[in-house]
Amino acid sequence: MLFGVTIIKKVTQKRKDRKMSEILRFGVSLGSDLLEKFDRLIASKGYVNRSEAIRDLIRNYLVEHEWEKDAETMGAVTIVYDHHIRELTDSLTDFQHDHHSSIISSMHVHIDENNCLEVVIIKGKGSKVKEIADRLISTKGVKHGKLIMTTTGKNLV
Repeated sequence: MLFGVTIIKKVTQKRKDRKMSEILRFGVSLGSDLLEKFDRLIASKGYVNRSEAIRDLIRNYLVEHEWEKDAETMGAVTIVYDHHIRELTDSLTDFQHDHHSSIISSMHVHIDENNCLEVVIIKGKGSKVKEIADRLISTKGVKHGKLIMTTTGKNLV
């Protein structure tokens, strides 16, 4: 028993990678109001059962932990800017070339006659990914930017 959780049932299933994986069933105590809100939320997101929603919550928590311990991670940075601003496009391109070992891909989209969206994919230690993202987002002339942190998937089950 870990954290006072009693294992109700163990099930062994074969995964796609052909390793045997043991599925454990356990009980969780929640207030009825919280559970009702959770059920409405997961139904609106298309989950067919609580188990998959809870697995996704756990995976998200594990990914956040990867970032906290500065493991190798991935990040997607989106920036929106007016491409008419003098030297901004060159500045962003030069910065990306200066960090070519961490920036593994980028995509440029013309939103309208003035504005562009750029998506930059960064791989590296969490602190380095954040540093690069912060520099891109804080570049003078960038109207909006956001970092989406994720995992390489290597240590996620």
